Amino acid sequence: MRLMPKRVKFRKTQRGKIKGNATRGNTVCFGEFGLQAIEQGWITAQHIEAGRVAATQYISREGKLVIRIFPHKPVTAKPIETRMGKGKGEPDKWVAVVKPGTILYELGGVTEEMARQAFNRIAYKMPVRVVFVKRRVAI
Repeated sequence: MRLMPKRVKFRKTQRGKIKGNATRGNTVCFGEFGLQAIEQGWITAQHIEAGRVAATQYISREGKLVIRIFPHKPVTAKPIETRMGKGKGEPDKWVAVVKPGTILYELGGVTEEMARQAFNRIAYKMPVRVVFVKRRVAI
């Protein structure tokens, strides 16, 4: 299952800058526990899928895993041993732009210890540093 948009308006985008902290998608909404990024970066579709597989194998049909990020941004690459010039390369992979504070995955219906172990397995696969967070109850 390759994560990528069904269609996009433009095939190639500029790299852009990742500035500031996440103001949206920074609270645990769908489960009791979450995995939160504490640094910025790009997370590829392959990283997201590897994390999903690692967590679902560990929890084995217990609880519900929710993926909160989606790779919308195309990243281009030129072929190996190609001379400079001749334009921008073809889209190579899709990435999700992640700011500090973004919740990457959420887990519900399992114990805290099981959630910690599942998120620990995901953390090994992520290219950014992450922390385990719990849902805050509003009073």
